[in-house]
Amino acid sequence: MISLVNGMLSEAIRRQASDIHVEPYEKRFRARMRIDGSLIEVLQIPVEMKRAVIARLKIMSRMDIAESRIPQDGRIKLKSGGSEIDFRVSTMPTLFGEKVVLRMLSKGNLQLDLTKLGFERSQLEVFKRGIYAPNGMVLVTGPTGSGKTTTLYSALSELNQTTDNLSTVEDPVEYNLEGINQVQVQKEIGLTFASVLRTLLRQDPDIVLVGEIRDYETAEVAIQAALTGHLVLSTIHTNDAPSTITRLMNMGIEPFLVVAALNTIVAQRLIRKICTKCKAENPIPRDRMAAVGFAESDLHSGFKVYHGKGCSNCNNTGYKGRIAIYEILDVSPTIREMVLSGQSVIEIRKQAIREGMKSLRMSALSKVVEGSTSLEEALSITMEN
Repeated sequence: MISLVNGMLSEAIRRQASDIHVEPYEKRFRARMRIDGSLIEVLQIPVEMKRAVIARLKIMSRMDIAESRIPQDGRIKLKSGGSEIDFRVSTMPTLFGEKVVLRMLSKGNLQLDLTKLGFERSQLEVFKRGIYAPNGMVLVTGPTGSGKTTTLYSALSELNQTTDNLSTVEDPVEYNLEGINQVQVQKEIGLTFASVLRTLLRQDPDIVLVGEIRDYETAEVAIQAALTGHLVLSTIHTNDAPSTITRLMNMGIEPFLVVAALNTIVAQRLIRKICTKCKAENPIPRDRMAAVGFAESDLHSGFKVYHGKGCSNCNNTGYKGRIAIYEILDVSPTIREMVLSGQSVIEIRKQAIREGMKSLRMSALSKVVEGSTSLEEALSITMEN
């Protein structure tokens, strides 16, 4: 049983999975791994081993094995091939036993070079202008698992100078970064985002990273920090960049404070890359390509669309690895005026595109033109604007 659990963790490391799901059902017990964003079943475990496997995972992550009625959180540290790998472990009581989900955090997989994340040159210029501003707020938005933390950590490592005081407040702290003061939120003792942020502002900060803006209190303190000479980086949950402005106003922040604080808003998704070993041309009618939003200039350039046929290298999925696509909204004077005059998100989006913003769909189609991803993947990840 111990070798089974160790083998499962080793397999996750080998396959570069982001998560492992260990799931008990009435008549079966299985393990699935999230590889390149998709869950794949990798193991059927005998049902009689259910309690033993879950107990082993709980012992490894220093949880209370006698308590199975409430959720628990823990961590497992492993050494693999000279590098240290962390697993963030969460248990949840279900109908037929505890489900365990392990999130793999490998510093070796953490890409901290902004130029390698997937930004196009013009997008990177706008993003860097936002993070190099002496004060204000840069927000990154997107669903869970879309690479927001990686983008923000990359920005922090770019800004990490001996002359500046960088501090973060996170829940949880995913990676330990040298030269940056990181604080872990602990709600049960009153150490919330807002309370830590208030304390950090008395610690002579230059740049502050707030793990997530979830409520009015955190948003209010973060905006006050941005307006009093600090650069604030944070994440927020919205579907695209323009709707982030209305999300902050719906939390109760006054429009004039929102536009005064915001520098840049980044919406992002992770898109699967075509496997290089089985990459093949995929002829698609030109009228269909025009219908999904390719620019006339792209269609005239005669580029080729590719897909992955599927091979042993990519587990027959046709995809290997992921790259980020971005929608970057530069909060210009015109957009500030539009927010203050109560214009809709649709109007703000149209103006941002006129000013050069590429929507998520446009960015995804650019990756198709480059040959990095397939048309199917680009359409499934993004919505038409």
